[in-house]
Amino acid sequence: MTSQGALAGFKVIDLSRVLGGPYCSQMLADHGADVIKIEPPQGDETRQWGPPFSDSGLSAYFSGVNRNKRSLALDIGTERGRDILLKLLEDADILLENFKAGSMERWGLGYETVLKERFPKLIHCSVTGFGTDGPFGGLPGYDAVVQAWTGLISVNGSEESGPVRLGIPLVDLGTGMNAAIGILLAVTERARSGKGQHIDISLFDTGIALQHPHAPNYFMSGRAPRLTGNAHPNISPYDLYRTKGRPVFLGIGNDRQFQRLCAVLGKPELANDPRFLSNSDRVGNRDALTAEIETLMAGHDGEEIAAALLAAGVPAGAALSVPDMAEHPHTLHREMVVEKDGYRGTGIPVKLGRTPGSVRLTPPEFGASNRDVLKEAGYSESEIDALIADGIVVAKPRKL
Repeated sequence: MTSQGALAGFKVIDLSRVLGGPYCSQMLADHGADVIKIEPPQGDETRQWGPPFSDSGLSAYFSGVNRNKRSLALDIGTERGRDILLKLLEDADILLENFKAGSMERWGLGYETVLKERFPKLIHCSVTGFGTDGPFGGLPGYDAVVQAWTGLISVNGSEESGPVRLGIPLVDLGTGMNAAIGILLAVTERARSGKGQHIDISLFDTGIALQHPHAPNYFMSGRAPRLTGNAHPNISPYDLYRTKGRPVFLGIGNDRQFQRLCAVLGKPELANDPRFLSNSDRVGNRDALTAEIETLMAGHDGEEIAAALLAAGVPAGAALSVPDMAEHPHTLHREMVVEKDGYRGTGIPVKLGRTPGSVRLTPPEFGASNRDVLKEAGYSESEIDALIADGIVVAKPRKL
């Protein structure tokens, strides 16, 4: 597990499952941290979230957020399992978990009551659905459920479709990013104080924090957002427009960009139309502007005109499919599709110049590193055999 990444030398004990926590720990692992993924006896449930599955039986969902990790299958519901966990924490920097609030305390592993005193430098990050307190404190939360409670579904979709769930688990992914940010903030502070701390990250808080610009608009105007489809409530033209090929999204943020758009589309005088002189004018005359733009775009190939607009300094994007995105020359140039030993995944978005991240390990089979991790912790072969025989360390997933 030697690495020259920015987090080389950091040891992460990852008890999290599903998406938010694993996405966080994969980010840390990509940049060199040694992440030991401790799975329950039945395994991370996303191992079964498919199809599709690889030839070895790994689900695409699990594979997408669990590379660069080692898997230890451990029953921490037993006292001996918790003893192993505590031993692993002796030289760990970070503990990440997303158990239901109160679970760690019930197991005698609470941060304030046990971990803080026993491991004063440990950074303990808890990811929960709604946090530990308040009216919903301790209740379970999944991405789409939290999208609903935080109003994200209410601002996604059109008047024709009605409210629609966001097509990606944005709350889970954003929560994973917030957890990674929180951990790195705590790591930085620990360098000054020498002390660890507990980090409280919830999907609910993240969902509300993602409500931009809808929450600021509401706070200032007092008016609830309405469904606008692909259009932006504050900017125009900022929408998906038809062409003779792929649709193109235009994201015009200022008057100069609008002038360039009109010039590339062959009607520069449109920028001087009194209805469209400023962004406020364009927002107020959105329907008329949409009709003008779609007339001008109708004869163009979507991908070609989007590339021409980009080259002219106009924010524009052809609406590619996922397969087309994965094969696009810029995707490949940016190394945003990576391959290793039969694994194919998205690349590393945080690109450090001197200590770049890397893909060193493919997503692990269940319990693949049981023996290696325990040997490093000081257990003998006979002790490991006994732990496996007694079901404390699990060799094959148990059925619920």
